[in-house]
Amino acid sequence: MDEKSSRHHKPVDKNLKNEQLDQFRVENTRNPMTTNQSRKISNDQQTLKAGEHGPSLHEDWHFFEKMTHFVRERIPSRVVHARGYGAHGEFECYQSMKQFTKAGFLQEAGKKTSVFVRFSTVQGDRGSKDTARDLRCKGVKFYTDEGNYDLTTIGMPVLINQDPMKFPDAMHAYQPEPRTGMPTAAGAHDTFWDYVANNQEALHMVLWIMSDRGLVKNYRMMESWSINTYLFVNDEG
Repeated sequence: MDEKSSRHHKPVDKNLKNEQLDQFRVENTRNPMTTNQSRKISNDQQTLKAGEHGPSLHEDWHFFEKMTHFVRERIPSRVVHARGYGAHGEFECYQSMKQFTKAGFLQEAGKKTSVFVRFSTVQGDRGSKDTARDLRCKGVKFYTDEGNYDLTTIGMPVLINQDPMKFPDAMHAYQPEPRTGMPTAAGAHDTFWDYVANNQEALHMVLWIMSDRGLVKNYRMMESWSINTYLFVNDEG
């Protein structure tokens, strides 16, 4: 490296992401590692051996317990919202909301709170395409001084069903067609349109999905509506 290039080269001696996460890390000093029977163990990395360099012993029951977990474990995909993207960031309160709520992270203008945001489609599985015509959703977790505050939103102000009892039926109708395997989020097989025809309240959301809102330009420009109803309580109750 010549003198000119070395003059502008600054060695990286710190990790900004680690510094950001350090304030949330907690050392685990109270919960020791245990077996399924709550027996404490100090080593989960080596099997019992016959001597210092001998073969592994068949009597190592902890090894068999760990391997049993491994060969039987299954990590199922989410039923909905399996395809998602996440981002860390900060939420800054630009104006005090003290007159509406006593939540600590909304009391002072300029107060910053660490957040994690997850964007997702609804019907696509983990390997589905990003460009599917589908409803998009967003989940936000605020790491406040008083604990975690979760906010769940969807990209449209309407939902496909009025009664929550119908929600599993709507999701099953929108998932891949069992006989042909028509891709999720395509909405191009009869089961989905059968559901819409027999549940007229679904038509409102279908019109939204078939509009430009069903294919968002990017997540930065995605509007959001709250899924749940939130009640703010101020100091006066």
